[in-house]
Amino acid sequence: MGRLAQTEGLTDIQQDILSAVHQFVEDKIIPVANDLEHKDEYPQEIVDGLKELGVFGLTIPEEFGGLGESLLTYALVVEEIARGWMSVSGVINTHFIVAYLLMQHGTDEQKQKYLPGMATGDIRGAFSMSEPGLGSDVSAVSTKATKKDDGSYSITGQKMWLTNGATSTLVALLTKTDEGADSVYKNMTTFLVEKEAGFGETAQGVTVPGKIDKMGYKGVETTELILEGHEISADQILGGTPGKGFFQMMDGVEVGRVNVAARACGLAIRGFELGIAYAQQRKTFGKVIADHQAVLFRLAEMATKVETIHAMMVRAARLKDTGKRMDVEAGMAKMLASEYANEVVEDSFRIHGGYGYSKEYEIERLMREVKFMLIGEGTSDIQKMIIGRSLLKDYKA
Repeated sequence: MGRLAQTEGLTDIQQDILSAVHQFVEDKIIPVANDLEHKDEYPQEIVDGLKELGVFGLTIPEEFGGLGESLLTYALVVEEIARGWMSVSGVINTHFIVAYLLMQHGTDEQKQKYLPGMATGDIRGAFSMSEPGLGSDVSAVSTKATKKDDGSYSITGQKMWLTNGATSTLVALLTKTDEGADSVYKNMTTFLVEKEAGFGETAQGVTVPGKIDKMGYKGVETTELILEGHEISADQILGGTPGKGFFQMMDGVEVGRVNVAARACGLAIRGFELGIAYAQQRKTFGKVIADHQAVLFRLAEMATKVETIHAMMVRAARLKDTGKRMDVEAGMAKMLASEYANEVVEDSFRIHGGYGYSKEYEIERLMREVKFMLIGEGTSDIQKMIIGRSLLKDYKA
């Protein structure tokens, strides 16, 4: 492994975890990623390997069978996995967010019920907020949970863009309710919806249609989720109290932005690795193209961008681990990481020339995958709104 984007000040345990994941990526992910991605085939053997490594329980406390590691450790692991194949990092992303929501907001009973199984990967989590008419405007949520006379609820609505929609067995689902307060943001509730893995009707009133066909981010399934009068008990409200769903979900999105920043960093690192390797192999005009000043300068800029976004991602993760608010830092890290990763991968594509357009070369896959980073967990424009509004408060005239 080159010197790019290494992190100082890690504990021996963190170093051991990252070394194990790095070796796994080299041996088990990179050699098969292109083939599986082109087939849009779920990476079951890779997922089984991640279970054995303990990745699904990386941040879950030891009392529930996890490793009890920090967000920083998790983000660095995600960066390494995304370097191998971004889709694999998506397999654990929403699972991690659901586990985080349970740890931060779940009742003691909910933690005992779900976290041990999530730590082993036997219970798989999915995070569901988006809808066909709902992107960044969370207030537009229309999926409705109606309280019944016996205290239970009936949920009806349509959700979109569920990563792990089919393989998940536990979905953290945001709904509109008639409880809480007049403010729309205090009138949403998160439910923990149990279902079976697979497509079709996976629970009474819960249907997972087929996979959504995507330009990239293949292998991992992305689905809709349709609920038609799904009956659920009040015990399945995250934290036990209705009306707190919006704030719970935003907490999850905040750590999710660090996750997406880490995935973008992984893509940028791999793009740089592919570009600098090819630049030292390809010859034009009697010398390798790395000796041409234009290519050399491009490589220097690529490496500088990788180091910049890695440092910002690490800072945001470390802030969250101290318990401090870091919505601005997470937004900055996500925005710049997605934009710079896009630029680095495209620069690597340009270095490859015509060969970069061939599906035989890994950079072609990265070119499609990196575009998802620009929209996942909020576009750059949304991040700018979050950052700008906070700055106006901090620097109020």
